[in-house]
Amino acid sequence: METLKALLNRVSMPKLSDPAPSKDQMAKVYQAALRAPDHAWLRPWRFIEASGSGREKLGEALARSAKRMNIDDEEKLSRYKALPQKAPVVITLIAEIVDKPNVPEIEQIQSTAAAAQNILLALHDMGFGAYWRTGIFTSATNNYIAEELNLSKSSIVLGYLYVGTPDGEGKQIPILDNENFVTYWNN
Repeated sequence: METLKALLNRVSMPKLSDPAPSKDQMAKVYQAALRAPDHAWLRPWRFIEASGSGREKLGEALARSAKRMNIDDEEKLSRYKALPQKAPVVITLIAEIVDKPNVPEIEQIQSTAAAAQNILLALHDMGFGAYWRTGIFTSATNNYIAEELNLSKSSIVLGYLYVGTPDGEGKQIPILDNENFVTYWNN
């Protein structure tokens, strides 16, 4: 198993080009996503995969939601509309929140985030690059994006995974010292 190798070597790849993963490869990627921890089997993860002209549709939704936020600068709107063109595939990450008293919303969001990490790792393992983008087009900062994507009122947009073939070198992987992040409680 090469799991640890993938975990230690995956980095965000900000420049992506064709080819994109095939339909069969993406099916395996989503199967990896569906293995995320999931309290009470609520399966809160939802994804919208935009490729080809679907990226234009996503760009239109981004621009419309920005307009609804009273952003009327044409240059910004044009830039937002073009965002999905930065990669051959863009996956919208959505947590579909289920009202379940013993599984709070935050757990369902965490499960969706874990599914996103599984997607990133599966793509890396297949030789593809990706990065996770948030910003003003997540439910945390934009009350309109879920509506523009025709999602239910219980949906939360967590971000977007941009996917493709790495175009250039990735960032240097920083070596972090565990002592800065881990507190050890020993007997």
